[in-house]
Amino acid sequence: MSAIITPHVRTAKRLCEINLGECRTALLPLLYEMSRITSESGDLSHILNVLLRLMQRHMKVVRAMVSLYDPGTGKIFVHESVGLSEEEAAKGVYRLGEGITGKVVETGKSIVVPRIGEEPNFLNRTGSREHADTSGLSFLCVPILRGRKVMGTISAERLYDDRRLLNLDVEILSVLATVTAQAVELYLVEHLTTARLADENQRLRSALKQRFRPTNLIGNSKPMQDVYQLVERVTKSRTTVLLLGESGVGKELVASAIHYNSANTGGPFVKFNCASLPESVIESELFGHEKGSFTGATALRRGRFEDADGGTIFLDEVGEMSLPMQAKLLRVLQERSFERVGGNTTIKVELRILAATNRDLAEMVRQGTFREDLYYRLNVFPITIPPLRERGQDIIALADHFVARFSREMAIPVERISTPAINMLLCYHWPGNVRELENVIERAMLLAENGVIHGYNLPASLQLPVVAESGESGSLDTKLAAVEYEMIVDALKVHHGNATLAAEQLGLTRRILGLRMGKYHLNYKDFRCAVGA
Repeated sequence: MSAIITPHVRTAKRLCEINLGECRTALLPLLYEMSRITSESGDLSHILNVLLRLMQRHMKVVRAMVSLYDPGTGKIFVHESVGLSEEEAAKGVYRLGEGITGKVVETGKSIVVPRIGEEPNFLNRTGSREHADTSGLSFLCVPILRGRKVMGTISAERLYDDRRLLNLDVEILSVLATVTAQAVELYLVEHLTTARLADENQRLRSALKQRFRPTNLIGNSKPMQDVYQLVERVTKSRTTVLLLGESGVGKELVASAIHYNSANTGGPFVKFNCASLPESVIESELFGHEKGSFTGATALRRGRFEDADGGTIFLDEVGEMSLPMQAKLLRVLQERSFERVGGNTTIKVELRILAATNRDLAEMVRQGTFREDLYYRLNVFPITIPPLRERGQDIIALADHFVARFSREMAIPVERISTPAINMLLCYHWPGNVRELENVIERAMLLAENGVIHGYNLPASLQLPVVAESGESGSLDTKLAAVEYEMIVDALKVHHGNATLAAEQLGLTRRILGLRMGKYHLNYKDFRCAVGA
């Protein structure tokens, strides 16, 4: 039976076969010692210090270093070294492809430099050889690999340059790199990747907090000012909040503002729409389930309440919950505890509950479709979000916000909304509220011409009655009338109500312009103080 030859055994055999003035069999204790230290110790600094000392003792290296690669920053830096001062080691920072070390990390292949003084790619970034004779030095650099991933390098300088021995030393360093690879990977995950993810998480949380500040909710109308004051007051406590208002008014945005400005801002913000799933699934989604609790429950699953522990849960469309689910929600509100489906272990959570609905819960209580005790538990601090039709000039501020946002996202250079289009936006009753306005602006962006959203870019439902009288919705006459109306209004605004100049701009006589102004019930006096939009 043939014996299995591992890379370590193969290297050991070659050590015994070569006789070039140095006995390489003495390196076998080095390989054994490194394998033992790596398996017993989880401290990378200790492992690498032992490695470097053993290299110094058994391989006669002058200087040696272990460099690690941080993909997040793109930097390769000296982590441990011998023969370098702290100042020199701190200078040993490279980028991919930079110098010998950078090339080894970039390619994942070892490099041997027989004579350092004759190698143009040798950068001496550490400055350790500025006053030293390098004519007799050789440099070896091997990658630390985990699969195909390069995590760093082991490099060493030798006092001799026999090529066969140098190649054999590369094999030895490669074995040492393999032995230490797992410890290096664990260190990078624990110290570099985790730290970078923590920094990124903090940055994103700060950005979210800034984005959802109450002062950043768009609108300065009196109804919205009242909402801002209530939001500011309730963020200072963990009181349950009930957000009321029609569909599309922005209840979720207000809930986000409350969470990201509260004491729970460091915790998770979990959203759940109570109307989005069948009743049979909602209980498992909210409370989780134990393995084997029902057909298909192949593993334990945490619910949304567990996910939100330490933070906030936002229950949208809470008025759509069935009476049995309302009873279970009531217990969570009262005791902050529950059991998973199929389980009997009570789970305690510390969280804030925000609920929202577009239904009249008081009327539902009277009809018996909503629990009265749950209603009073939820209705501790109600905030009513006003419909868009009651917010006056907020419509224009929101429209401008959506234009700027879609212009960036869609790479469409739209600079403004024309006056007739603004009038149409202001006159519309907005049954779909802010969500409908957002959709209208997104559609208009695709139809806009010359960087301007015109009235005829808006849906037929927004067209002014005076224009709609010209024909049926969608007909050629209607569209032509919309264009004509808008051109006349723009010309009158540009010339501040001067009908003569407006007629010249439009290529009409003053009499013809007057007739067409009469058709659309326009009066030049209304434009005398107007400033072009």
